[in-house]
Amino acid sequence: MIFAENNHAGNKKVFRVSARIIWFSSLFMGILASIPKILQLHTHGSELLVDSSIAFLFSLFIWYYNIYSLPKFSNQYNATRFFNGRLIKSLLLGIALMLVLVSAHQLLFSKYLFQSMILMYQFRGILMNLTIYMFLHLLYQSYHARLMGIDLERIKADNIGAQYELLKQQVNPHFLFNSLNTLKSMVEIGDEHAADFIVKLSDFYRYTLENRKMNIISLSKELDILNAYLFLLKARFEDGILLNFKISNKHNSSNIPPFTLQLLVENCIKHNVVSLEQPLNINLYSDGDTLVIENQLQLKKIPESSIGMGLENINQRYLHLLGKKIEVIADELHFKVKLPVIYEYTDH
Repeated sequence: MIFAENNHAGNKKVFRVSARIIWFSSLFMGILASIPKILQLHTHGSELLVDSSIAFLFSLFIWYYNIYSLPKFSNQYNATRFFNGRLIKSLLLGIALMLVLVSAHQLLFSKYLFQSMILMYQFRGILMNLTIYMFLHLLYQSYHARLMGIDLERIKADNIGAQYELLKQQVNPHFLFNSLNTLKSMVEIGDEHAADFIVKLSDFYRYTLENRKMNIISLSKELDILNAYLFLLKARFEDGILLNFKISNKHNSSNIPPFTLQLLVENCIKHNVVSLEQPLNINLYSDGDTLVIENQLQLKKIPESSIGMGLENINQRYLHLLGKKIEVIADELHFKVKLPVIYEYTDH
């Protein structure tokens, strides 16, 4: 890997370049810088070796200087411009370093006239310095672009997760709100089943608390919830509500967001007349890769007040879990909601 990141104290990310890249590139520059002398047939091998060592040591030092001059121990990215103070410092230091290296090699190997070619070495050093600086600058930009991408994805995931948790938390208050309205109506008309309704409501609400933290549940468990809810409805409406099931066996292993069907049945009751004289028929059946809940339209003359979150809540949960919307179809006679079937689910 060309570059990597380490974690230091405070969980700060640290940019670094592989030591293998640094040493091999320095060695390559050392060999490349000696090509002009290689082309001179009368040049000795020892002179080539000494000449290459100047370029090698220079490249090695410039690599590490530029790396450690980066804002390594900060997540802030302040090296967006190529031409900046760090480049000036690197060039000035490179000029001084090349002068020291050439002088040192001249003292150690006095038979070679290195100082007479000081301008050539300085020009070579500036080119190597610019090459290393440019390569490192591109790596550093790529590194921070990747960090920004990771942070952005994490923020998006956290935001989506928070939105979905909020959607789940809306379900139980919505159910309780409508159930208490039902209980209020039963008490007002003196329904003899009001006491039983309170007991069953308590049991059912405890069941909702057990499942509210789940992202999805099996369709069979959701049908159990729906049947329990239907018992509460029967306590008030008796035969004024009829729920018919016709679900394909291939959907037995599918999943569904919890309380989806219960919310849809609530939605049917809220907007339609439900009475013994005019029973409300609700059909739940399979249609290809969708689960359909359908009722005939017999709208109330005076609509009930609504907080307007039922269908939208279900739609948003399906978008989060499956990336698909529910389909709502309404005509003069029927109201239909199609739910995509979830066969597999990976929690994201």
